Amino acid sequence: MKQESSIRPGTALLAIAITLAIWFVVPVPQGVTPPAWHLLALFIGTIAAIIGKAMPIGALALIAIALVAITGVTNSKPSAAMTDALSGFSNTLIWLIGLSIMISRGLIKTGLGARIGYFFIRLFGKKTLGIGYALGLSELVLAPVTPSNTARGGGIMHPIMRSIAISFDSSPEQGTSGRIGRYLALVNYHANPITSAMFITATAPNPLVVKFVAEATGAQISLSWSTWALAMLLPGLAAMLLMPLVLYWLSPPDIKDTPQACQFAQERLTELGPIKASEKILLAVFALLLLLWAGVPAMVLGAGFEVDATAAAAVGLALLLASGVLDWDDVLKEKGAWDTITWFSALVMMATFLNKLGLITWFSKAVQSGILSLGLGWVGAVALLILVYLYSHYFFASTTAHITAMFGAFFAAGIALGAPAMPFALLLAAVSSIMMTLTHYATGTSPIIFGSGYVSLGEWWKIGFVMSLVNLTVWIVVGGIWWKVLGYW
Repeated sequence: MKQESSIRPGTALLAIAITLAIWFVVPVPQGVTPPAWHLLALFIGTIAAIIGKAMPIGALALIAIALVAITGVTNSKPSAAMTDALSGFSNTLIWLIGLSIMISRGLIKTGLGARIGYFFIRLFGKKTLGIGYALGLSELVLAPVTPSNTARGGGIMHPIMRSIAISFDSSPEQGTSGRIGRYLALVNYHANPITSAMFITATAPNPLVVKFVAEATGAQISLSWSTWALAMLLPGLAAMLLMPLVLYWLSPPDIKDTPQACQFAQERLTELGPIKASEKILLAVFALLLLLWAGVPAMVLGAGFEVDATAAAAVGLALLLASGVLDWDDVLKEKGAWDTITWFSALVMMATFLNKLGLITWFSKAVQSGILSLGLGWVGAVALLILVYLYSHYFFASTTAHITAMFGAFFAAGIALGAPAMPFALLLAAVSSIMMTLTHYATGTSPIIFGSGYVSLGEWWKIGFVMSLVNLTVWIVVGGIWWKVLGYW
């Protein structure tokens, strides 16, 4: 059988053309060294290929690593250039995400993820709005330990959402999406960006944000897991409380009362049977990870008992392997984890050397000069930076590509224009997830839920834009007040 190629020649040729044009045609700007400019050419070409989906992102990452090594843009010595090209694989934050994805495999294998979802629906499912909150709560509980927002929203929660909708005879095939399915699909999706913003380990690109913030501030701001979680707690909860209500107003379901949903959830829980030993072990490991990531041992016993976040993830995976909840084949088959480690390493490596070679500093100064020419104060400058950063996601099909391309420069420009570093970092970090609301290609979760057919394209874009404004307002107002209470500005 002939297998369809995963290569898109048109977009691949376009990415190559962009790379060659920047390398050979566009003059190197004053203040930028040729190696930095050539690395930028490779970087932009890689981002263009990712946006255009010229090849699977892991394959593109390996090509980028090979090009950095062979061209010697980071070091003229071949062996040193190869070491530089592979340096991203030593980044502990990348392995934190990879290990966490492997751990989250247990949610599907043991059935614990589905059990959590149906448990909340049994509690709150008497009304359609209650089912919406049950879906949101399930997302929130799973978020700290599922770094793949696609796996969480699309792999775990979406099948639950669809089974509930179908139980009410609500399906696109029957033309009955409006009964309850459209609303639940929207809640299913829009819970995903909110929870992604609340924890470093809730979506794969968040560690990039941590890295860029640390680099731009000379490591004066280091966003730990607990610092991020505490800072995002109140605005995240406020956004989660508002979201089902706003969607209920924007896309009201025909069915408002759903007493049978509780019975349906109970039937599913009965099918799952009593909680298994593997689920109990998984729950215990998750509890241990949350305690270690939150720094509880160090707080109770002293700094000598502090555990690195990545080391904690390694311990968690080791416990699941030793107990038999996962086996080594499960780890090897978790392609998403290995794929993430590969492409993350390549992007982090290129972003790191763009910073070391002075390109990010040069670009941030250019952005800063452009905004200064408008005569705006730091508040106006930050507002402009945030809006441009958020709504430029209409041109991206990957949050990772967007964050890699723009976060570092925009954050550095905002700091240079006088923005308070910590609240600006947190707001820009939140926006890096809020931007997922906008389109049906904004992140990996969106094509899964949009593809189920419950929501039309026009409704998706319209509601996505409204939700971006709602979430942004919540993080500015509630987040701003909360961060003031925490003493961040």
